[in-house]
Amino acid sequence: MANLFRNSDSFGPSELDAAPRLGMVVKGSLKSGVDVKLDPAVSVEDPEVQVGRYVVIEGRRQRFFGLITDVALEAIDPQFAVTPPDTGDDFIAEVLQGTATYGTLHVLPSLTVPRTAVRGLEGAAPQPVKTVPSHYAAVHEASEADIALIFGEEGATNFFVGSPPDMESKVCLDLKTFITRSNGVFGKSGTGKTFLTRLLLLGLVQAGSQSDARNVNLVFDMHSEYGWKGYSESAPGREVKGLKQIPGFGPRVAIFSLDEESSRRRGASPDHVVRIGYDEVTPEDLLLLREPLNLHERGLDAAHEMHDLFGKGWLSSFLETPTREIKEALEAKGGSEFHPGSLSALKTSLQRLRRFRFMVEPGAVEQAVRKGSVQAILDYLESGRHVILEFGRYGSDPTAYVLVANLLTRRIHERWVELTEKALGDPVQMPPTLVITIEEAHKFLSREVAPQTIFGNIAREMRKYNVTLRVVDQRPSGIDDEILSQLGTKLCCLLDNERDVDSVLAGVAGRSELREVLAHLESKQQALIFGHAVPMPVVVRVRDYGTEQSYAAFGEGSRGGLDREALRRAMWEDT
Repeated sequence: MANLFRNSDSFGPSELDAAPRLGMVVKGSLKSGVDVKLDPAVSVEDPEVQVGRYVVIEGRRQRFFGLITDVALEAIDPQFAVTPPDTGDDFIAEVLQGTATYGTLHVLPSLTVPRTAVRGLEGAAPQPVKTVPSHYAAVHEASEADIALIFGEEGATNFFVGSPPDMESKVCLDLKTFITRSNGVFGKSGTGKTFLTRLLLLGLVQAGSQSDARNVNLVFDMHSEYGWKGYSESAPGREVKGLKQIPGFGPRVAIFSLDEESSRRRGASPDHVVRIGYDEVTPEDLLLLREPLNLHERGLDAAHEMHDLFGKGWLSSFLETPTREIKEALEAKGGSEFHPGSLSALKTSLQRLRRFRFMVEPGAVEQAVRKGSVQAILDYLESGRHVILEFGRYGSDPTAYVLVANLLTRRIHERWVELTEKALGDPVQMPPTLVITIEEAHKFLSREVAPQTIFGNIAREMRKYNVTLRVVDQRPSGIDDEILSQLGTKLCCLLDNERDVDSVLAGVAGRSELREVLAHLESKQQALIFGHAVPMPVVVRVRDYGTEQSYAAFGEGSRGGLDREALRRAMWEDT
């Protein structure tokens, strides 16, 4: 009977069959996954059978790779649940275990490889699963060789992001694929979103000099945690180096600051101090400020009217001109549909912008920093340098964060569209992929405003103009469903809100099974990764760093690849 269940004569030898056996397949379907009956020697309490672990199923012709999504207790007779036997006797307990009572796993197979291609880890690449293994197929714990076969080995554009729970194997993310579509990092507060985002940035900067993974990053650093220094997730309070301090990264990373005093207080010396002129703000930039500035539809209409009345310098002129004079000017143009109270309310709301020291009068931008901040950022990005914009004291002010992020992104996206269209006849001139990282993404991508904002356009356009988004948020349910569906890869730390979980997993194959996996993540430094850049969903213990050895490991691949002439132009030179 044992030979009947092993089917070993049909399989042929394999170097991977030596992995510990867990059980065998007893039932299942392609839609819902398969159930595995554990061997008597395997306990449901063993770490090898925890939710989120990988298993390999030895089918007759194919080898299946799957994820454990549930663990259950079963009995051959329902009466055992009603009247449990006396298990005080060790002999009786041992007899019952694995016979009358047993454990089961629910496994979600995702990939297969032909058995003839497994030997030596060579041959056909893993393919999406289109069938299920046969009855009584043996199930083994996945080995390090299996993980390497699925996710590849660490290399120039294959970035080591973490390890499966209780394993030392390296799970790698294909960065070349990763940056071709927008992506998202989600998780409730304190679960490690910032740490994971910083890790992704490290990988992209490291791979940026590779011709097949050319990228530049623009990071709206809301809490000033990515550029100069941050804090360890595993040891709260311990400082870790930001991108600018890692060996070999410094020349490739530029820190821009809205709050120079805050940057220098933290030991950072910004490459550029951001100043934005009032004449750079357009009525479209106010769209995302409706909530923080308490603007109504009539107020936005009035802003457009003021722009028509005063021209490019409309904001300063509107704030400085008495409402009575504005009313008279509108009437002289042929009447006005705006009540003086509406104009006064708009002026009161916009007066709040004068609190921001980074806002300056028209003409003062060039005098303060030699060139406009938008142009300076463009010069750095086009030269291949990654830009991190620190907000300092303004990071906790949603008005400042939303205004600056939206205003700069609109202008930078326009430039990238121009560069891309110019390069249509010459692919060699195509600009590198620009990845824009925004925190508190629901403020830019809510259902109400996403269709009308630049961030919504970028997410929908995907790689059409070589610009993608990385959205970081603890409230994915606040993001427009269409935008979420456009995110190619999602990295999810623990989420405990049902609506957030539903939003993240909407449209994903095996949604109900992955829901259980997501619910059982640890509260820190663990994430479920699924989507475009990984061949199958995977739970990882996120890679840590914070030692000189780890900094050196990141920095080794980051040297070279800069356009020196473009870099020279990017510096603050008097022209």
